[in-house]
Amino acid sequence: MLPGLQVTQSEGQFPDMNYQQTLAYLNAQLPMFHRVGGAAYKANLDNTLALCNLLENPQHSFKSIHVTGTNGKGSVSHMLASILQTHGFRTGLYTSPHLKDFRERIRVNGKKIPVAFVNAFIRKHKEDFGKIQPSFFEMTVGMAFQFFKEQQVEIAIIEVGLGGRLDSTNIITPLVSVITNVSFDHMQFLGNSLEKIAREKAGIIKPGIPVIIGETHPETKDIFLQEARKSKSAILFADQHYSSHKINWSGKQNWLVADILCHDEMFIPHLASPLGGNYQLKNILTVIACCQALNDQGIPVSKQDICYGIRHVITQTGLLGRWQIICREPLTICDTGHNPGGLKEVLSQIASVPHQHLHFIFGVVNDKDLNPILGMLPRTATYYFCKPDIPRGLDSGELKHKAHKAGLTGQDYTSVQAALAMAQQTAGPDDLVFVGGSTFVVAEVL
Repeated sequence: MLPGLQVTQSEGQFPDMNYQQTLAYLNAQLPMFHRVGGAAYKANLDNTLALCNLLENPQHSFKSIHVTGTNGKGSVSHMLASILQTHGFRTGLYTSPHLKDFRERIRVNGKKIPVAFVNAFIRKHKEDFGKIQPSFFEMTVGMAFQFFKEQQVEIAIIEVGLGGRLDSTNIITPLVSVITNVSFDHMQFLGNSLEKIAREKAGIIKPGIPVIIGETHPETKDIFLQEARKSKSAILFADQHYSSHKINWSGKQNWLVADILCHDEMFIPHLASPLGGNYQLKNILTVIACCQALNDQGIPVSKQDICYGIRHVITQTGLLGRWQIICREPLTICDTGHNPGGLKEVLSQIASVPHQHLHFIFGVVNDKDLNPILGMLPRTATYYFCKPDIPRGLDSGELKHKAHKAGLTGQDYTSVQAALAMAQQTAGPDDLVFVGGSTFVVAEVL
């Protein structure tokens, strides 16, 4: 239990709920987008505001950095948290979804929120939830903000769940707003064009608050410039100021080493990251630009903090599922990239890894637009189709049927674990086994 945590006074009218019962209540009573899809989506911030008013607005008790984007926002959030922890700040981290345990979503200095706090928070406020009817995500945001307040967090990294403008986290006034990039995902809520998606993500830009854009795209650049101009917010495109030169990637150790340049001059030589995906170079530039924005506001973050924080991001924040090696014989790697933009990066990385044959464990959710994804996947791989164990998972037989029509070859399996076992049993010593397609497929192998 973290220092200063008190839970005995918060049990309220439901003293008998244990952690598993609490999770069952959350999942059954409060829809969660990542499990059930559109039923959980709320088109306004009313519930979040009502819930935070009930909690006496804990979001005002700590400084924050707000992070959105189609891809990379989780990695950027964890790296920023690790860097600020390294400097000595008491640092909160709110991310979603979780992979193995609900408590991964809410951390202070890398430590997960205690079971006792989760139980006590629900017990104390369960009756009020009945009146407000918050979604899973709205309730979890309130829990995170309350925990950060009680833990006297100095600065919190808050990752957007979906979009930005209408996301439950968008009631904070951060020190910096970060938008990593824009790609196609959740179009049923955010719009069916990059321009519409960008406007939703630009909704986290606040008056006078500096904004960092990770990647410059012709289709979205002017939208961010317009929104920043309207808000009188300074805006910086990270990839126009910083660049990287990869020195080395060790497939066995899975470390990425690169020189970081600022306007073509050396800024940080030989920066090392345990996040081995080449796509992390883009995220690192975004993180560095955000740190410079903090420095401009008098919050000192040194190059030494950046180097140590990135080098130790996994151990300091518990980040999982980003180009993660889970077995070396045969080489088995998983990654949570699941939309066209994320999969493009993952497939490029797969192609760079020497291997004889690719065995691909593949599962998706049932509201995913499969056509562009199936069209991207390599035709020469052997596929092991599976259904993630959530209500929103797509039946493995249906997935196999659609994949076969798209020219992919493979069989369907009763579970993710069965698919993984068969792939590893079949793979030769020089083959590569990859697990992906959905965050929830990755969660099951971890």
